[in-house]
Amino acid sequence: MGRAFEFRKARKMKRWGNMARVFTRLGKDIEMAVKAGGPDPTMNPKLRLLIQNAKSENMPKDNVERAIKRAVSKDSADYKEVVYEGYAPHGIAVVVETATDNPTRTVGNVRSYFTRNGGSLGTMGMLDFLFERKCSFKVGLKEGIVLEELELELIDYGLEEIFVDEGEIMIYAEFTSFGPIQKYLEDNHFEIKSFAFERIPNDVKTLTPEEQADVEKMLERMDDDDDITNVFHNMR
Repeated sequence: MGRAFEFRKARKMKRWGNMARVFTRLGKDIEMAVKAGGPDPTMNPKLRLLIQNAKSENMPKDNVERAIKRAVSKDSADYKEVVYEGYAPHGIAVVVETATDNPTRTVGNVRSYFTRNGGSLGTMGMLDFLFERKCSFKVGLKEGIVLEELELELIDYGLEEIFVDEGEIMIYAEFTSFGPIQKYLEDNHFEIKSFAFERIPNDVKTLTPEEQADVEKMLERMDDDDDITNVFHNMR
């Protein structure tokens, strides 16, 4: 088990602990997927997986259906995914992923979180060298499956890491391998319980408890912003 596993463990309970926030994020994701690929999950692989994510998060079916209906409505919000990068206090690199219908509002808020807490907002792409983009799948453990054999199969599809965690198969791969791995899992009748896109830091920075508190203060403010969907950093 490598860096991806350790990173996931550290973040497992950090983000989306609040159920209302989970549902808001999933609703936006579903709306964007419908607008990009249509409302039929059988013809829209991304939507199909998002509906499964919603089930795993106990999001009511009515909420999912409303999000799909909103997406096909002429009056629905037009969400865009925008990524911001910068440095928190004490040199901690931070990547902020957002889904917003008002980028002007969002960039103003994100900039304020950085500057008011001793950090600085930078330019897009400036932290690419510090983070690797990965996709991950949580898959049901199928009876009779031999993990080593599955690993050999998935290596051809871009697999980087596979292991069993809490009775489920965890799969990590390069961001670009998402589509091929999803197709393989579905074609071979694996139950995909959830998926995610993550940014794994190449190196982490250790701070003192006092310095860490400074960074956590900024991250907590970001967590309260409904436009912000994910925050990644390289603080240990």
